[in-house]
Amino acid sequence: MVGLVVGFLLGRTRSGGSERRPTGPTAAELLERFVRSSNNGVLILNRFGDLVLHNKRAEALGLIRLNQADARARKAAEQVIETGDPLEIDLSPLAVRGRQPEAVVAEVRPLDDGFTVVEAVDHSEAVRLEATRRDFVANVSHELKTPVGAIALLAEAVLDAVDDTDEVRRFGEKILRESTRLGKLVTELIALSRLQGAERLPELNVVEVDAVVREALGRTKLAAESAEITVTTDGPSGLLVEGDRTLLVTALSNLLENAVAYSPQGSPVSISRRLVDSFIEIAVTDRGIGIAEEEQQRVFERFYRADKARSRATGGTGLGLAIVKHVAANHGGEVRLWSSQGVGSTFTLRIPAHASAENASAPAPRQEREPGPLVATGPESAEQGGTTP
Repeated sequence: MVGLVVGFLLGRTRSGGSERRPTGPTAAELLERFVRSSNNGVLILNRFGDLVLHNKRAEALGLIRLNQADARARKAAEQVIETGDPLEIDLSPLAVRGRQPEAVVAEVRPLDDGFTVVEAVDHSEAVRLEATRRDFVANVSHELKTPVGAIALLAEAVLDAVDDTDEVRRFGEKILRESTRLGKLVTELIALSRLQGAERLPELNVVEVDAVVREALGRTKLAAESAEITVTTDGPSGLLVEGDRTLLVTALSNLLENAVAYSPQGSPVSISRRLVDSFIEIAVTDRGIGIAEEEQQRVFERFYRADKARSRATGGTGLGLAIVKHVAANHGGEVRLWSSQGVGSTFTLRIPAHASAENASAPAPRQEREPGPLVATGPESAEQGGTTP
């Protein structure tokens, strides 16, 4: 399309002079406006491969260096001039360690008088999404394969021990444990899929923060008691948010389960809530093993586990924090992480406050803690994933 328009405008610039002076923009001016306004990278080269015109998008895609077009584009332009046929080429930048892959595809088309136009389209986002999809499918396959394989082996063991009541009971308990883990994994996969498909929640309700805290505490009470962990909370806040109560309870429950699972037996876990800059902050603090600084950006990735052995021992799926991140993002908020190895971690769920929250009780004071890195993830995040106990 760009080639056709450019060719037409170039033809107008070379057409015979008019008897009267045009009152509007000239063809050359229209050509320049068109090229510079294109969302794709556009280069116009002469027969010698010199740049005649280009736009800023072409510069952003790395098609121009030292005022010269990419050597691959110049070589393709020479071939197009010889054959007269359009040519599609790959102009992707060379891979750089630590940098996400980029995919730039260009079409080189011939124009009159030895000119050529190069139109480059950036497919990087599509490539990244496809890579993410492949990784997700591979991870899901692996995560499903583990409990399914275990259940199959345990079922065979039960058949072999059919006359031994104690062995049947022991294997049966293991089958129940693996099937429970499998069911939890499927449930969380469905929940995560639904969350990722919605940018913002279509309908928001007024939700009492205190009620969310109470319900989340109820869900994690048994796990905390089994680990002899005492979960303490600050007093009722009367704070309100706009959102989905079920999703908020799920997110806070995941944070509490993480805190319990990654804390030493008998250590404390606390919950606090307060109003800060029109956001309600619900913080879950533990005195557990902490998270290494280099892993703190990754803990929100799907299936990522900072401590794989502990996660599997506690029945974790690796999706808990991914769900928390997307719940926060779909509410227009974020989840923040502070952690120090050997000291503990604080996960803070930040959700926009309801309009009436300004009249709520004074916010709770911030707990003193050692300085350390702070990681935040919200609607603008690129990463997709998580870890859970």
